[in-house]
Amino acid sequence: MTQITRITVVTGGIGGIGTVICQRLARDGNKVIATYHPSEEEKLEEWTKAQNELGLDIGMVAGDVSSAEDSARMMTEVQERFGPVDVLVNCAGITRDNTMKRMAAEQWDAVIDTNLKSVFYVTKPVWEGMLVRGFGRIINISSLNGQRGQFGQANYSAAKAGMHGFTMTLAQEGAAKGITVNTISPGYVKTAMTDAIREDIREAIVGGIPMRRMALPEEIASAVAFLAAEDQAYITGANIPVNGGLFMH
Repeated sequence: MTQITRITVVTGGIGGIGTVICQRLARDGNKVIATYHPSEEEKLEEWTKAQNELGLDIGMVAGDVSSAEDSARMMTEVQERFGPVDVLVNCAGITRDNTMKRMAAEQWDAVIDTNLKSVFYVTKPVWEGMLVRGFGRIINISSLNGQRGQFGQANYSAAKAGMHGFTMTLAQEGAAKGITVNTISPGYVKTAMTDAIREDIREAIVGGIPMRRMALPEEIASAVAFLAAEDQAYITGANIPVNGGLFMH
């Protein structure tokens, strides 16, 4: 059977987890486009060089996913340059942690805008095309903390829980048209960010995980690749936990 090259967008694609998702999907034969925030421009040359050294040709488009207008412009640019989007991975996200007592409205808004509103802003411009063509894969990267909450993360936990509500509704709207919409909720993942956590705190975190280790970014990417696959047409509206048994329900 001929392999169809699917146009695949990964928001936050040059981040720690986003990069590995891009690499995996590119190796699987997709034409991958990584989106990045305009403020990350200085990282591009080094990032692109690293992907080229791996033999990967990944497209790149800048955009602020917290803005409805810029998200629409960004996704229009993607489709004009590369073609209609078949697979969308909403991976862009930030944290602005603080307890409720100390959390400023700006911290709340920044996380809700980037982690939750962005999912609507980025998906909206490609949704109608997926309905018309009768194919689509949308994968929303949520978090364990959207399922169980986390001290000091009212903004982040609310945004990540909201992502799955969006997933379940869109899954119902797209099901008859060949579109699957799913959530992946990682637990703690070994990245530069978690490596920077103080060693004793990191050890305490790992000690609470039944598998006694953090996830590798490749394990998140593997779950994404599974849901993005051409023949994975009957799983929709699901929230896939990739957390080493830290939270079971």
